[in-house]
Amino acid sequence: MNSARQFLISSMLILLLVPFSNGCSESPDSEPNQSQTEAATGKLFGVSFQTLNNPFFVDLGEGLKKEMEANGDRLVILDAQFNSLKQKNDLSDLILQGAAGIFVNPVNWEGLKGSLLEAQRKNVPIIIVDAPVKKSDEELIVCTVASDNVLAGKLAAQALAKVNPKAKLVVLHLSVNKACIDRVEGFKTEMTQYPEMEILDVQEAKGTTEGARPVMRDLVGRYPDLDAVFAINDPNALGVISALDSANKLDQVTIVTVDGSQPGIKAIQAGKLHSTSAQFPREIGQIAAQKMLAHLRGEEVEKDVKVRVELITAENAEQFLEAN
Repeated sequence: MNSARQFLISSMLILLLVPFSNGCSESPDSEPNQSQTEAATGKLFGVSFQTLNNPFFVDLGEGLKKEMEANGDRLVILDAQFNSLKQKNDLSDLILQGAAGIFVNPVNWEGLKGSLLEAQRKNVPIIIVDAPVKKSDEELIVCTVASDNVLAGKLAAQALAKVNPKAKLVVLHLSVNKACIDRVEGFKTEMTQYPEMEILDVQEAKGTTEGARPVMRDLVGRYPDLDAVFAINDPNALGVISALDSANKLDQVTIVTVDGSQPGIKAIQAGKLHSTSAQFPREIGQIAAQKMLAHLRGEEVEKDVKVRVELITAENAEQFLEAN
């Protein structure tokens, strides 16, 4: 009787345990550790952006990530939140983690030398994306991959002159960023072709939608004859649109800008933004990644890589929306 009971209990336990053991086993089709193994064999790379609160930098990061992962490597994407000290600390962390290479979009183009020297001491190559560093710091980097920002500014001025060659305008700037400095330089250079065009004021607006709103509200009040704005990027332009709309002056002011983001293109289609000089951030990311990999293979890399820009207006906005 005891033997029969023990046999019955043992049989029941076996039946209960079989499903659990099958559930813990790996099926032939599932390989849960494969991606972890692949990631462990690849190299670590990092990128520090001045902000990720801008579709341009999100797209640039995607371009980098796609190219690095195609090579079997990993990319850590960091947001400096427009804070130079945070960017410096983030870069130090990446160097300590043994990054094989780092991409940097500088918060302050004049304040990166300390981080570049630290990377050089650890033999970590640096590629600058979108916003160049000081000429004297270029010897510390592999190369710079950026849009032709001078041309982007020129295209914006040409677009404005085409509809208002006598424009009385204000410029919303981000002067700690070399890409923005180049855009304004290009805009002003092109303006010399239109002597009746006048810049009433240049104001800092942080390169964000939130930064532009209060600045634009103030400028509208101070310059009643203001009829045009050169905003340094699409987020700034969206802030300008918001401020002008609130003041019931949106239909009286022509806005031109730089970026070519999806929100910017939609604003053009809605008749709120005249034009944006389109950049191609995914292309910048892909090219930067290719240059880094080429450098690590011992190949020579050109120092200054310019990526195309194109003007988007109401006439061609739809094709860029579809292309993106």
